[in-house]
Amino acid sequence: MGAPGDEDTVASLRAQLERIERQAAARQHQLERYAADLREVFKQERSRALELRENYKATVQALSNAVEARDAYTGKHAERVTSYGLALARARGIDTDSRPEIEFGFLLHDVGKIGVPDAILFKPEPLSNEEFAMIAQHPVIGSEILRDVDFLGEGKLVVRHHHERWDGQGYPDRLAGDEIPLPARVFAVADALDALTSDRPYRPAAGFEAARTEIRSNSGTQFDPDVVAAYESVADETFATLREGLA
Repeated sequence: MGAPGDEDTVASLRAQLERIERQAAARQHQLERYAADLREVFKQERSRALELRENYKATVQALSNAVEARDAYTGKHAERVTSYGLALARARGIDTDSRPEIEFGFLLHDVGKIGVPDAILFKPEPLSNEEFAMIAQHPVIGSEILRDVDFLGEGKLVVRHHHERWDGQGYPDRLAGDEIPLPARVFAVADALDALTSDRPYRPAAGFEAARTEIRSNSGTQFDPDVVAAYESVADETFATLREGLA
């Protein structure tokens, strides 16, 4: 048998160990509560962020529809080119889910046309140099209209630069190559695809295969070659399905 003092020491150590275990269990329980609280806060914040994003999108969509309402002939152009543009952006490696402002910019690309007189905007004959100069101001007008709308972010760059060309011969700022924001370079291909595959007063719509040939032929001049390469990775059937879904 151990000495009485040894038994007291063991009992004391055992009591200390139990106290430490209780404290550890209490801290663990407290940490679990903190984690649960953080998860709940994150869920609430995420829900609010998603709700806010949906509200932004609804506002942008309403403005886009108001712009297109001026010209029934091009109905759903903004929605089609946005669908094409998002598909191309993803093919180019852009995370569009984390950058919703890109989609907003696609939808609002022509908002500046509300500052162009109808007589010029819908003129069936060729435009004079002066009239084209007025049309060419619509990206500037659009970027000014949206200048103070903070949530649009880089979407405003799409509005201003969607008519720039890879070779620097576009407008309004004659940017060239990588000076043009990537989303605007992506949009330029999507916009051309929709223009080529849509009926116009002066010509019928081309098929997606013919449109691909035309866009390919302008790689390195009108269009960013890397964006055209991304476009080549997306099948014509994919674009046709996107178009049908908006019919």
